[in-house]
Amino acid sequence: MNGNVITVERTIPAPPEAIFNLLSDSARHPEIDGSGTVKRPRTVDSTRLQMGSNFGMAMQMGFKYSMANRVIEYQENRRIAWQTRAPGVAGLVVGGRIWRYELEPVPGGTLVRESWDVSRDHQRLLLKLGGMPTRTEGNMTRTLERLERILRNPAQGGPGTLA
Repeated sequence: MNGNVITVERTIPAPPEAIFNLLSDSARHPEIDGSGTVKRPRTVDSTRLQMGSNFGMAMQMGFKYSMANRVIEYQENRRIAWQTRAPGVAGLVVGGRIWRYELEPVPGGTLVRESWDVSRDHQRLLLKLGGMPTRTEGNMTRTLERLERILRNPAQGGPGTLA
């Protein structure tokens, strides 16, 4: 991993608004997560994410844990990013990575860029070692594949109408 950011991208044949609606609904994050670690929202809140929103997720990667997230970047239908930390005082020393989605209209749909940014993470040096960057890149690729599948299939909660 060179630098602190890994980015994957995929053109999804859907309008940015449909993709952004999925990303800004934290209750849907377990459906789109390509890593399999996001299990469920810690609280059921149907409020659409916006700048400054806080939301928690129950997670599992070998063991159960939870993460507290805060939306730190927001441009309707174009960009959303949240920073994730351990809840409570542990968040002062654990976490800080940023998950970012950028949407760009292109012929045939929307170019979606997902980034994993560890520039502000307390464990950035550890996260950049070993297989974590490669594994994360694969997980992000699967996330974008899931986004497209959901948008194509109305039975999975997608709109069923693509661009």
